[in-house]
Amino acid sequence: MQIESIGAMTATAIVASMGDLKVFHSGRNYAASLGLTPRQYSSGGTIRLGQITKQGDPYVRTLLVHGARSYLRSVDRKSDAKSAWARRLKERRHVNVAAVAVAAKHARIAWAILAHDSNYRPAGPASVVV
Repeated sequence: MQIESIGAMTATAIVASMGDLKVFHSGRNYAASLGLTPRQYSSGGTIRLGQITKQGDPYVRTLLVHGARSYLRSVDRKSDAKSAWARRLKERRHVNVAAVAVAAKHARIAWAILAHDSNYRPAGPASVVV
């Protein structure tokens, strides 16, 4: 529950669905198990990414995406690095695509917190590039 937009219901669902942490080698593997990463159609060195796979637990995926939608509504008022990333993402992609990307990021962060038995440490303020 230390991550923005993850409340008690989402946190307990993540912990319950994750099971043994050793099954997932990285946060990306965990996000992929929830169906939050794009399907890959690759051939002959050409990489094409499609829609999200929607494999895994639909309840946890739904909770993460809805939490990401609420997070995206408030990123304009925040100045940390993750909010700056989400703001730029929201400007260049459709809001639903941005919500799934933020949900995948939150799933990766949740995996890292649980796998390394640590607390959430948000990145510092966003650097301004002139």
